[in-house]
Amino acid sequence: MSDTVSPLAGKRLEPGQLVDVAALTKAYYEQPDPSQRSQQVAFGTSGHRGSALLRSFNEAHILAIAQALCLYRREQGIDGPLFLGIDTHALSRNAFETVLEVFAANGVATIIDEKLGFTPTPVISHAIITHNRGRTAGLADGVVISPSHNPPADGGLKYNPPHGGPADTDATGWIEKRANALLTDKLAGILRMPYDKALKSEHVHRHDYITGYVSDLASVVDMEAIRQAGVVIGIDPLGGAGLDYYQPIIDRYGLNATIVSQEVDPAFGFMTADWDGKIRMDCSSPYAMASLIGMRDRFDVAFANDTDADRHGIVTRSSGLMNPNHYLAAASAYLFANRPGWRADAAIGKTAVSSAIIDRVAAKLGRKLVEVPVGFKWFVDGLISGSFGFAGEESAGASFLRMDGSAWTTDKDGIILGLLAAEITAKTGNDPGVLYGKLTAELGEPRYARVDAPASASQKAVLKNLSAEQIATKELAGQPITAILSKAPGNDAPIGGVKVTAADGWFAARPSGTEEVYKIYAESFRDEAHLAAIQEDARRIVGQAFAAAGAS
Repeated sequence: MSDTVSPLAGKRLEPGQLVDVAALTKAYYEQPDPSQRSQQVAFGTSGHRGSALLRSFNEAHILAIAQALCLYRREQGIDGPLFLGIDTHALSRNAFETVLEVFAANGVATIIDEKLGFTPTPVISHAIITHNRGRTAGLADGVVISPSHNPPADGGLKYNPPHGGPADTDATGWIEKRANALLTDKLAGILRMPYDKALKSEHVHRHDYITGYVSDLASVVDMEAIRQAGVVIGIDPLGGAGLDYYQPIIDRYGLNATIVSQEVDPAFGFMTADWDGKIRMDCSSPYAMASLIGMRDRFDVAFANDTDADRHGIVTRSSGLMNPNHYLAAASAYLFANRPGWRADAAIGKTAVSSAIIDRVAAKLGRKLVEVPVGFKWFVDGLISGSFGFAGEESAGASFLRMDGSAWTTDKDGIILGLLAAEITAKTGNDPGVLYGKLTAELGEPRYARVDAPASASQKAVLKNLSAEQIATKELAGQPITAILSKAPGNDAPIGGVKVTAADGWFAARPSGTEEVYKIYAESFRDEAHLAAIQEDARRIVGQAFAAAGAS
């Protein structure tokens, strides 16, 4: 977030401040101009996102992406079923219908919810892995229609290949290029049939996603321990795709849990505004989570998910809403002490911008730490092989292995991370906030923050390709710099920016993919004043690099 917090943050908006769903839906059918870069298909770390109001997420985009996916599957020899998920954003249902029209016309065996309900990202990943286990042919893949926690006016579509996790840049680059070619060619060559006909076609199959996922949860979380301890749990799906899953979970496992809100509203008028006054289903934001935080004393532990349920927000009696980094540290410490079925050499995976408290937890546990660039795709191979027991990123996304050390999901799963908070409470007698406090008493307490700073397109390009040799500074907040990284130490892949470390702190700077800003992630193991000094040095160091490159 920026340094400026809107006066609307943490409050519900007035009806006139909400998105006009009817106008948004109407705009979905308007034609984008593919000669404008902002109106082209663009796959980021989580697929293609945009808004119909900006002509960046329209029917034409989805037709082109869906046809490109069919061509990609053919190119890769992927001939098994495609699991299709959807969240509760207003544009998601329109995109779902569009995708299904194309998939059915192309003869793709598409698996949809039996009641045309919502299906979270982790459920799709779990379904892909479950189907493909032990297979060498007829492999499944999946698509989730969701812009994650983005504002209500946004839409999104992401692709998960047969490994079950986010597609890599080779796949997304191929799909993006082919989709934009179709857009430029005025959608020539796209196969499509009417939605009603597609639903009834031999290629579209109804599936009970809920039972398959819910009945398997005991293989990854100790659900019986939660039941026996009678942990009092609060759950807020934030009006997202997880809503239909929680009551079946409560009923099947006999949990003492309450779903605190069952509202589904495409305008998300029940949400409190995020830091900038916009509605955003960000379960790591204290502003978006104000309602659940206000209920903290009613529950032993509470949690929420974003709209496709791949992120988690943990609220405890002891500390309120946990910073995502704090929960990742507590969760990894607990899991590696309570999962004897995992490989003895199973590592902890983290992104380069996640807290160094996780490094210290790994050292305490005697576990290998693997630091990778931002993006959950970097964890896929480790989770599939069992060489990563736990993998997480600072934006409140994580997953971990089943009890027996095999893969559960290779995409983020906010549902199991919420249930894990209840397991921790059941098994230790303390909520995860208390566990984190014990860790910091032993390992040091970090102060962590992410802020945005202005950057032009040319400056962002400089930052993305910045190397250690281009940084002449020798100190960070008064301490000698110990490392300057442009590649992640865990896999030597570019981090798309730079990370500078010293004994008691570090910062990382990366350009935003969607805004004219760059992001400064900073952490101090001293105090707030030291953190501020690191942030100031970060701006100075990056500014010097811009000046040296002549970027303005």
